[in-house]
Amino acid sequence: MPHKLAMTVAEAVSYSGIGRTKLYDLVKSGSLKPKKLGTRTLILTEELDSYIRSLPDMQSAA
Repeated sequence: MPHKLAMTVAEAVSYSGIGRTKLYDLVKSGSLKPKKLGTRTLILTEELDSYIRSLPDMQSAA
């Protein structure tokens, strides 16, 4: 997938591997702050990348 500035929720799910429900949970908790364009919900690619990078490494999560 080419690097985009923003993506739809469906694109963000495909891009990140995070499920749709979990993605909406992250929005609800404030971990991700989507943008609105009419009825479309857009997730900034940079913000999603940053969130994923902030997750703990597998070794330290145990």
